[in-house]
Amino acid sequence: MPQHPALARAEAFCRTFSLRVPILMAPMAGACPPSLAIAVANAGGLGGCGALLMQPAAIRSWAADVRAGTNGGFQINLWIPDPPPLRDRAAEDALRHFLGGFGPAVAAEAGDAAPPDFEAQCEAMLEAGPAIVSSIMGVFPPAYVARLKERGIKWFANVTTLGEAKAAEAAGADVIVAQGMEAGGHRGAFEADTAETRLVGLFSLLPAVADAVKIPVVASGGIGDGRGVAAALVLGASAVQIGTALLRSPEAGIAGAWADALRRTAPEDTMVTRAFSGRPGRSIATDYVRAAAAPAAPRPAPYPVQRGLTQAMRELGAKQNDIARIQAWAGQSAALARAEPAGDVVSRLWGEAQALLGWFV
Repeated sequence: MPQHPALARAEAFCRTFSLRVPILMAPMAGACPPSLAIAVANAGGLGGCGALLMQPAAIRSWAADVRAGTNGGFQINLWIPDPPPLRDRAAEDALRHFLGGFGPAVAAEAGDAAPPDFEAQCEAMLEAGPAIVSSIMGVFPPAYVARLKERGIKWFANVTTLGEAKAAEAAGADVIVAQGMEAGGHRGAFEADTAETRLVGLFSLLPAVADAVKIPVVASGGIGDGRGVAAALVLGASAVQIGTALLRSPEAGIAGAWADALRRTAPEDTMVTRAFSGRPGRSIATDYVRAAAAPAAPRPAPYPVQRGLTQAMRELGAKQNDIARIQAWAGQSAALARAEPAGDVVSRLWGEAQALLGWFV
């Protein structure tokens, strides 16, 4: 019996990147402990590290810990920095008052918090020497791309539109990760100001990108079982990237309230919000997220100011295991996530997809 073309394409991707299974762990900043990446890699997929908030030493340590637990591959991901935010102290005072209704009082200097130095993080990624690095919110500078290629490190570029995919390919990306609007967590849009007005679903974005670029495409967003994997491969993907589908796995180690909420979150129970970080991301529609979207609520500050302002609330939520205050990212297929080991998730999704595609040869 002839092999389905989608399976042949996935197998070619696996050979190229030394994988057994064409399933990638989304590099979820704040939810990517080494244990989760190790479990995914040991199941044949690709582990992931969202290094956004990690200092250089932490990046190197994460890579060392993963290598100690697996011979499998992993990617390390960084945000491309936005321009410096425009500050509005009066607006921030209004936000501090609003946030005080959901958590502890917000210090006047909370909005001054800044992420780690991007260039230092980039150097740490080179030192860690992963097979793959990935980007979100834009493309790496040309000089850094050249250094990656000198070392044989492949670059996976996350995009949310067809235009971004073409720009990433032109910039030297080796693989495009097409992120549909269904995806949980932050939107990878290159331009923060237009992220909400250019929301494209995966099943529209994926075939358009696959037809337009000459490099492999990975599908991401709303993939929670083998049906989603099979559909993405048929639409032109060479592999898939999953995030929310892994969050209920014990290796993810997220707050119990968050993990429990995922199982009862319908697609319409998520919202794209700037209320946690200042950058749009898809979250469970908690009381705080809904309140922040109300017409009378103060507008979120830009990233990373908003993230600094909400830090006290988010930390209290995690400490108290309170879903109302937790930064509870979730894709629209959250309810498909199961409380099972991450390796079993990877094996199950790939087995289901193979069975489905085997019926259509």
